[in-house]
Order: sequence, then structure tokens, then C-alpha cells
Amino acid sequence: IRVGSDRFMQMCDITIPLEIKTQQARCQQCGYSLVYVAIDEQLAGAIELRPTIRPETKEVIRALAESGKTLYIISGDHEAPTRRLAQELGIDHYFANTLPENKADLVRQRKDSGRSVCFIGDGINDAIALKQANVSISLSGATTIATDTAQIVLMDGELTQLPHIFELAKEFNDNLNSSFMMTIVPETIGLACTLFFGWGLLSAVVFNLFCWVPQLGNVTRPLIKHSSPMLTNKS
Repeated sequence: IRVGSDRFMQMCDITIPLEIKTQQARCQQCGYSLVYVAIDEQLAGAIELRPTIRPETKEVIRALAESGKTLYIISGDHEAPTRRLAQELGIDHYFANTLPENKADLVRQRKDSGRSVCFIGDGINDAIALKQANVSISLSGATTIATDTAQIVLMDGELTQLPHIFELAKEFNDNLNSSFMMTIVPETIGLACTLFFGWGLLSAVVFNLFCWVPQLGNVTRPLIKHSSPMLTNKS
């Protein structure tokens, strides 16, 4: 028994009748897909799959787009269903008929062009791309290989936390930069005053200790501001 796409059936030298091909064309025009079932080298039938969009998806995609993220759909499905899905979600970029290893190639190409890539997937065929991305995200309830590979797992099984993740990442980067400046500037002032303005060692140490207070406050600020039990970071 073999179950898979028309491409898989062709690889197995299983003939698809004309009436089934006609049905496939109709399904693709509607944005649906056919999964073929063959028994003993003969096509036994096909199952029509109609994708459903998670209720929160459109709002999440809108929020990510407004924050300046470039969004892509990378799908193993045919061109027509993938294009229709992209249009419905308002995503400008998509790739259809993509094999699992090619998903990873697309991620690698974007990384090579200087972009930081976050890949979100929940299937077995997403594992290679998840591993290749700068940041990989999956959902609770996804395939084991996807959740084992992903760096972040959304434990509530929904995408609503995605904008929050990127917000946390931006704030962490901003905090890191400000902490660096709050460290290097007082050190530079203390060294300059010691070398050129006659400060003694004790004065420099006291000045440095005094500057630790705002530094510690800045470092702990994100911990006080944010707390979310819905995210599990496995890295």
C-alpha cells in the first residue's frame, strides 16, 4: 500500500487515470489537494484534503508584517493551492512543490543573503529546514521530530505568541546594547579621570561601584517586565 502525491505515484510507476487527473485539476483550482492511495501497483483511489486556517493566523501574520518581517510560505503542495493560501493570508512570497531538502536550501539561501531566518514548522518534512534556520519554532502536538528539532515550542499549540517572541528578541537586543554602553562608558570615564585628572585608585573603584546600580537595574528590567508560561526554550 502506497499513499502520497501524484509525484510519488509517478516515481513508483503507478498510472493515474485521466478522470482522477481531471479531479486533481478541479481540486487545485479550488485550493484543495489530492492524496493518492495505491494497492498492489494499482491506484485504488484518492483522498481530497481541504486545508483549514488556524483562527489566529491572519491576526498573527498581520502583526508580523506590520513589524517589518518578510513572510514566506514554503509548501510541498501544488502551485494553485499554495498561491490561493498565500493570497488569503496576505503573504506576498511563497514556494510550492518544495521537497523537504529543498526547504532547507531555501532557508540557507536567505541566510547566505544576510538575513536572519525564523522557520516555523510542525511536520516531519520540516525537520531539515528547522535545523537550518537561525531560529526554529514548532507547536505542542506537532510531530515528535519537529518538536525535538525546534529551539522553541509553543506549548499552547497556537501561533498567538509569535509576535511576543519577536518583541522579546528585540527588547533583549536593545537591552544588551544599552547594557554594553552603560558598562563601557563609566569604565572609560574612570580610566580617563585616573590617567589625566589625578583620580586615585579608590576614587575610580568607588565611581565604578556606583555605576553598577543602574547597570543591574537595566539588566533585570526585562525579567520584571515580561513573564510568559506559554514559551519553552529548549536550547
